[in-house]
Amino acid sequence: MALPGATKGHTAIPEAAGSVPATPRQDLDRAVAELAARKDEWAGLDTGARIALVDELRSGFARVAERWVAMELQAKGITPGTPTEGEEWLSGPYFVLRTLRLLRRSLSEIVRFGQPLIHGRVRTLPNGQVAARAFPADLYDRLFFFRGFTGDVWMTPGVTAQDLSATQALAYRQPPSGKVALVLGAGNVDAIAPMDALDKLFVEKQVVVLKMNPVNAHLGPLFVEGFRALVERGFLRIVYGGAAEGAYLCEHAGVDEIHITGSDRTHDAIVFGPGEEGARRKAERLPLLAKRITSELGNVSPIIVVPGPWSAGDFAFHAANIAGQLVNNAGYNCNAGRVLVQHAGWEGRQTLLAALRGMLATIPPRRGYYTGAAERWQAYAAAHPDADRIGAPREGDLPWLLAAGLDPRNADDICFTQEPFCSVMAETALDAADPAEFLDRAVAFANDTLWGTLNAGIIIHPASLRDPAVAAALERAIANLHFGTIAVNHWSAAGFAAISLPWGGCPTNDVYDVRSGIGKVHNALMFSRAQKNVTRSPFRIWPVPPWFPTCRTAHVIMRRLTAFEARPSLLKLAGVMAAALRG
Repeated sequence: MALPGATKGHTAIPEAAGSVPATPRQDLDRAVAELAARKDEWAGLDTGARIALVDELRSGFARVAERWVAMELQAKGITPGTPTEGEEWLSGPYFVLRTLRLLRRSLSEIVRFGQPLIHGRVRTLPNGQVAARAFPADLYDRLFFFRGFTGDVWMTPGVTAQDLSATQALAYRQPPSGKVALVLGAGNVDAIAPMDALDKLFVEKQVVVLKMNPVNAHLGPLFVEGFRALVERGFLRIVYGGAAEGAYLCEHAGVDEIHITGSDRTHDAIVFGPGEEGARRKAERLPLLAKRITSELGNVSPIIVVPGPWSAGDFAFHAANIAGQLVNNAGYNCNAGRVLVQHAGWEGRQTLLAALRGMLATIPPRRGYYTGAAERWQAYAAAHPDADRIGAPREGDLPWLLAAGLDPRNADDICFTQEPFCSVMAETALDAADPAEFLDRAVAFANDTLWGTLNAGIIIHPASLRDPAVAAALERAIANLHFGTIAVNHWSAAGFAAISLPWGGCPTNDVYDVRSGIGKVHNALMFSRAQKNVTRSPFRIWPVPPWFPTCRTAHVIMRRLTAFEARPSLLKLAGVMAAALRG
C-alpha cells in the first residue's frame, strides 16, 4: 500500500497550518530587496568583523535557549523536567551554539593561517582517497562522553593530502560575488533552519532569506532575537508561509540560490514544477529552475547488524541503541534508524528483536505532532498488519510500529521505498554463508533496495573483527556504502551533531535523481570536496549517551552542555560529566 500521492522515495506530507500568518508578497519583495542591497557588503566583509558578529550571535542564542526549549516542550507534549526534555535541548539551542563555537574557531584560524585547521591526522586510504580526522574537534570533545568516538571525512577522488587545505574555505580565498540565498527551513529538528542559514552566511558568504516551515513557525520570533546582530545589519531576513510563499521566493528574480531541507517531492516540485507536468519535465530532463539548489532530503536508513558472540548485556545495550534511533523526536528525523538488517541464520537475531520490543515497551508513545503523521503510520500498519504495535497511546499519540521479518526480495515494500517520518521501524534478514559474505550482501541491499543516500549504520562486535576476513569486509562495506555518513556501532546522528563533519547525501546525486540531496551543510571546517563521513565508536560505551532512551539525566546533561557551548569552561565541563555519570 502506498501513501496517498506518493511514489518511490517520496514521503507525502500535507502542508501544515501555520501558527504564524504568511508574510505578504510585498513584504517578501521588500525582504529580498533589502538583502540584495547588502549582499556585496556581506561578501566582502572583513573576517574579523565576522568573528565579532558570531560572538553577538552566541550571546543572542544563549539568551533565547530557555524559552526555545519551553516552547517546544509545550508544542510536542513533553513533560518538563523529564529525560525526554533533553531532546529539545539537543536538537535546538545546543546544535546552534555548537555550530557558532566551531565556526568562530574556523574563522579565527582563517585569520591566522588562511584556512581552518584540521586538528586530526590526514591519511591516504588504500583506494587512494584522502581521509581527514575532523572529530573530536578539540580537547573538550575528547574529555567529554564522546570518548572513543572518531569521525573522518573522506574526500572525493582526486583530492590529495598535499592539496587538501586548498579545498577548504573557498569563499575566503577569493571573495565571491554577493548572492541572496533562500533557505527553506525544516519543520522537524528546530535547529536545522538556523544551522542551514549559518552555513550559507559564514561558509559561502551569502545573505539569507530564511522561510520558516509552518510546523515550527512559532519559533521565528525567537530566531529573529537570536539572529538580531545579522537582522539589524540587513544580512538576514526571516519570513513565513507555506508552499505558495516558498514557490514565490524560489522564482524571485532577486534570489540567486536555494537550499532546502525536506523531501525529494518538494525538491522536484521546485526544480521541475508540480504534478504530471513536473514529472514529464523531469523525465525529459527539462528543469524549470536554472538556479543552484542544494538540499538535504531524508533517507530510509539501514542499521546493519553483523552476527557475533553477543552477551546478554550486549543485547540489552544495543536494544537501547537501536530504539534511540527511532524514538528520538518521535521518529521525525531524516536520519532515524528505519530498517534493521540482520543475518537470517544468526542465533541472536530473535534475541535482539525481543530485546528491542522490550525496550520500546518501556518508552511511552509520543504525540503525532508532525503534519500527516497519523495517516502515514496507518499506511505502514495497513501494509504490515502483523507488525508489532507497541505502547499504550493516549489520544493524539502514535504507538511504536515494528514490522519484523520483511522479505528482502520484495523491493517494492513500503518500508524499503518510502521514508515513514513517524514512529515506524522495520526488520529484514539476509542469507549468507558467513559474516563477511553477510556484510557484502547487506551493503548491496542497502545501496540497491533502500531509498536514499544520507546515512547508514553498522553494528559489529569487536570479537568478530578478530577474523581478518570480517575486518576486511567491514572496511569494504564502509568504502562501498553509497551514503553520506556511515556510522560504526552508534547512531549516525553523532555525525550530524559533530558539526565538524559535513552532513548530506552521497555526492553522486543530481537534480534528476536527487535521493537524499545535493551538497553538504553543517560544515564548520568548510570542506568543498567532501564525499562521506565515517564515524567509529566502541561497541559499548559508558556513560550512557544522552540520546539513549535509558539515560536518566539526559535533560540535565543537555541543558548543561548547551550552556557549555555558549561559553565553554572546564568548570561547566565538569558539571556535564557529573550529570553524565549519574545517567
